[in-house]
Amino acid sequence: MQPSPTYKVQFEEVYLSFYSRMKRFARQYVIREEDAENIVQDVFFELWEKQIAFNSFVNFNGFLFMMLKNKCIDFLRRKTLEQQAIDEIQSEYIRTLRLKFESLEALDNKFLNESGVDTIIQKAIDCLPEKCREIFVMNKIEGKKQREIAQELHISVHTVESQMAIAYKKLKETLKDYMPLFLFFFV
Repeated sequence: MQPSPTYKVQFEEVYLSFYSRMKRFARQYVIREEDAENIVQDVFFELWEKQIAFNSFVNFNGFLFMMLKNKCIDFLRRKTLEQQAIDEIQSEYIRTLRLKFESLEALDNKFLNESGVDTIIQKAIDCLPEKCREIFVMNKIEGKKQREIAQELHISVHTVESQMAIAYKKLKETLKDYMPLFLFFFV
């Protein structure tokens, strides 16, 4: 429904009379100029949409103030929740960074100073069942594709995949204390 010409004139008068005051008020609470402008525009948009009769209020100034106050409260509540979510994400990110940092430091101290890491990994590979070990070595050490291995050994690609899954499972169990190295070298 289109507002009447009389309503348009009244709306314009109210807008011109109150806009600056409302913006100053909102600005005190929402800090940023553009946020205050948006809030005041929202109030006037609601007045326009609902075509609220300005002369039907005993205290129109009070009504306008309450609308503005409620819009500011809604805005601040939403911004507070958004900031809390951002803070939680940031806090989680910082925790993750610390864990990664500590993990790398521990990795450095534990593995780089250990003389027999190659021997430990080789022993774990040697403990694999023969066919499983052969397929694992062809894939991860020699760099052959699963299809190549299947053709060369005259077995199906599915068998190669199954043997690789078995190898990963057994190596993961055997090298559980050396998981970062396992991931680095084989995954």
